[in-house]
Amino acid sequence: MDERGLDRDGTIAREGALARVPPAFVPVVDAARAHIAETFGSTRLHSAYLYGSVPRGTAIPGVSDLDLQLALRDEPTEADRADAQAIEAALDRAFPQIDGVGILLAGTRLLLSDIERHDAGFFIACLCTPLLGPDLAERLPRYRPTALLARETNGDLARVLPRWRAAAAEATTDADRRTLGRVVGRRTVRTGFTLVMPRWGGWTSDLDRSAELFGRYYPRRARQMRAAASLGRAPSPDPAVLGMLIDDLGPWLAAEYTAVHGEKAPRP
Repeated sequence: MDERGLDRDGTIAREGALARVPPAFVPVVDAARAHIAETFGSTRLHSAYLYGSVPRGTAIPGVSDLDLQLALRDEPTEADRADAQAIEAALDRAFPQIDGVGILLAGTRLLLSDIERHDAGFFIACLCTPLLGPDLAERLPRYRPTALLARETNGDLARVLPRWRAAAAEATTDADRRTLGRVVGRRTVRTGFTLVMPRWGGWTSDLDRSAELFGRYYPRRARQMRAAASLGRAPSPDPAVLGMLIDDLGPWLAAEYTAVHGEKAPRP
């Protein structure tokens, strides 16, 4: 993998590996694997994956969260979601080195569908590290840093902004604002990065590097994007920062994204 996150053929390299998991997080990953296997079994679970800072090897004890994606044989049910939440809570209680656990659920049919080929499919193939079961990446294409990939991964910011505004208005505690700030900061930076990704010609999930690359092409918005990266890494309860991202940078970014790459294909 070169400095742009590409393999020798110019396709985006898978960014994580179990061998890169920091020693402090190995027991967490082992426990997650055991909980998932025991709870879901082979009848419900097709495969499980890690993503985020833990498999990238950049996780910080006491700061980083644990992110998991489960590919189920059928579409997720309420019982599946309840079981996932129970695993999240059990891991979060048992391991102080993680600051929360998030488990995403999706059916294999959706993950391999044509409509998700350049969104959820890309996520599995390039951003997820296999933990249990057969790797769905073997049934997906190799990806390049194209405008199509940009549009289908992050071309829906305009649809997300109203939900963020509503959530910000309803946030009554510092904890609520920190939780929302982490989501808004990370998503804003990733949208900013994928806006310039085809011009730069590579892939990164690092928030600070993403913000820096964005700033090369949009220097007038660089300071705001650095603030978004900071919020994504270490969420602040300051409503002014959240408001700046949702009401100023966000609308500009959504409009610029649509102008450059178009809008993401609607989902059913």
